[in-house]
Amino acid sequence: MDAALVIMAAGMGSRYGGNKQIDGMGPNGEILMEYSIYDAIRAGFNKIVFVIKPEMEETLKELCGNRIAKQVEVAYVYQTFDSIPDFYHIPEERTKPFGTVHAVLAAKDVVDSPFAVLNADDYYGVSAFKTMYDALCDLPETGAACMVGYRLKNTVSENGTVTRGVCSVEDGKLAKVTETYKIKPFDDGTIRDINFHEEGDIIDPDSLVSMNFWGFTPWMFEVMDTYFENFLRDLEPDNIKGECLLPIMIDELMRNKKVEVEMYSTDCVWFGITYKEDKPEVEKSIRALHDNGTYPPSLKD
Repeated sequence: MDAALVIMAAGMGSRYGGNKQIDGMGPNGEILMEYSIYDAIRAGFNKIVFVIKPEMEETLKELCGNRIAKQVEVAYVYQTFDSIPDFYHIPEERTKPFGTVHAVLAAKDVVDSPFAVLNADDYYGVSAFKTMYDALCDLPETGAACMVGYRLKNTVSENGTVTRGVCSVEDGKLAKVTETYKIKPFDDGTIRDINFHEEGDIIDPDSLVSMNFWGFTPWMFEVMDTYFENFLRDLEPDNIKGECLLPIMIDELMRNKKVEVEMYSTDCVWFGITYKEDKPEVEKSIRALHDNGTYPPSLKD
């Protein structure tokens, strides 16, 4: 079955302090998305779509795109303000994109098969891609989606807060996604949301969370178009940071009975880069995966 992997790589990486999407993490300078691509191709995906800023294209082609294009179809699409509907006036002070729904919509003209969506700066694990590919093979053409979730305790950073979509699951289906904005581990071993008060609200460390590893069919693009337009219509004129986010959209669609989401969990180890201080531990983890044979000595051969 044809299946595309849509990689969201246009984020500004403000907390990281640079362009983490193209910062080498592997022993041969591999960037994190190269591992997702490698795992996706061996799981059965046959198209890779990079959602990027226009100025990133040539760099990304040199880093990995040209090599990957020898194995599967590759496309580059831009997450820019050019795709914003004419009715919306973009504040002059706004510099950042409009979030993950906006990012996925950038790919609508180049994707005509079931597809998975993920972040460029996360490591998702080998078997997670096989789980997702198999799920896409069974996904109805309309009215359905799927997601691979990760344990909260495996997705936090010791170096600052993270945002996660905390999931509720009923009978194997996603029931609710609560976007939780300031999650951090505490010295007493608990994990807490400190968005509303300093001492924080404790969250179950084994809760499943969304790491933006979603599975859709092309039907979802039409739904996203409508949702994104409504988001912009409701956005305050002077809001320069508001983002239209996949977990919030999916939660609203589920509440309105417009979509059912099959929920899959994985025992894969997840890790990612939020802050520059995360990098040494990620490099160490990547090196171990090469050393134990999960990956060949180099992904660039």
